[in-house]
Amino acid sequence: MKRLNGVHVPHKKYTAIMTPVHLPTPDLVIIPMSMHIGAPAKPVIKAGDHVKAGQLLAEAVGFVSSPVYSSVSGTVIKLDEMRMSNGQKVPAVIIETDDLQTVDENIHPPVIESKEDFLKAVRDSGVVGLGGAGFPAAVKLTVKEDARVDYLLVNGAECEPYITSDTRTMLDNSDLVMQAAELVRKYLNIPKVVFGIEENKPECIEVFRRLCEEKENMSVCSMPALYPQGGEKVLIYNITGREVPEGKLPLDVGCIVMNCTSLAAIAKYVNTGMPLIEKCVTVDGSAVRYPQNVITPIGTPVKDLFTFCGGFRSEARKMLYGGPMMGIALSDPDLPVLKSTNAVLAFDEKDSILPEPTACIRCGTCVSHCPMRLAPLEIERAFQLKKPEILEKQKVNLCMECGCCAYGCPAKRPLVQVMKLSKSMLREYQNRKKQEQEKLAAKEAEK
Repeated sequence: MKRLNGVHVPHKKYTAIMTPVHLPTPDLVIIPMSMHIGAPAKPVIKAGDHVKAGQLLAEAVGFVSSPVYSSVSGTVIKLDEMRMSNGQKVPAVIIETDDLQTVDENIHPPVIESKEDFLKAVRDSGVVGLGGAGFPAAVKLTVKEDARVDYLLVNGAECEPYITSDTRTMLDNSDLVMQAAELVRKYLNIPKVVFGIEENKPECIEVFRRLCEEKENMSVCSMPALYPQGGEKVLIYNITGREVPEGKLPLDVGCIVMNCTSLAAIAKYVNTGMPLIEKCVTVDGSAVRYPQNVITPIGTPVKDLFTFCGGFRSEARKMLYGGPMMGIALSDPDLPVLKSTNAVLAFDEKDSILPEPTACIRCGTCVSHCPMRLAPLEIERAFQLKKPEILEKQKVNLCMECGCCAYGCPAKRPLVQVMKLSKSMLREYQNRKKQEQEKLAAKEAEK
């Protein structure tokens, strides 16, 4: 089967062999109420309250939302607003820790006897897409009775440079990943489970092939180390041959994709009742003195992780949440570790300088690299001409902003930024068109 396009990026998986180490309890945690796609969680505590590790801080609001729990024991200093790295303002709970890590006495394993019990447990766990997407896991697993799901695809690709936190999950918590995969298969009645792992992780492939040997319809797909292999639509196509159409979801083609660390967190909750309150985070980059994988409470200021890793060996000119291909620049090292934070990277001046773009030479490299078979050069031209109708025809909304086009562009065009802005332009155009159609329909109804 022909595979989707992509680019060969340097792996730089320097911390893959490093067993994660625990960060000492931080003095302060900042826990945003929105660490997921959907509505922010609603706080159920107030300033001055003493909270314990695992205690509910905020309940989910609506279907697409996720509860938030305290990652530490201590005192709530205040409820405030904070500006996230993407510029969005969200409510947050700030807790001064007592260094005791006293566990909430209400923590106990859930009783699961049905599909409904399982979905409730997933929702109560607070687990979202831990590969970076942040989509609430319970929403992803809520499948209509008449829907046909043929595959559970476990995403162990981890295709971004530097990041190895998922690799450590697959090596250190493979039993939890397997347990959760079997639970999902059982309660959602899914015939096949496939673990998609890039071939640059041979130890992970070996572990899961061994675990799948005695399991019926569970297998490992060893995939070429080609970025962005871990993208949902790319993973689905490269394993099953199925294409997810524009505006559709994996469920529409009979697939559910779950990140391996998300599954491990679900199994942990099922076994212990402890919700998602900590993350394994890869701390790396050319400016970091001692790169390593760190297990840290959610809400820990990023600067604490860098300090724990020996600080900087040279001035950090750029810091990122996530990897260098799709990561978001950190505007402030006081920003916290989020549920979806799988890495924090810091780079020196040499690795932080953006090249000066030159004129597009129409070479088509961006087209040949795009995993979604788009034409970024045509999209850029339509954006420059302010032609949203062309952006619509070019299917810019299929773009997953992976950065393959910009990475391969010899002219160093800022194509990812153009893609983001083009989507915004198209969204405004479609909203205007919809409003005009509604006004026209209202006038026709009056006649």
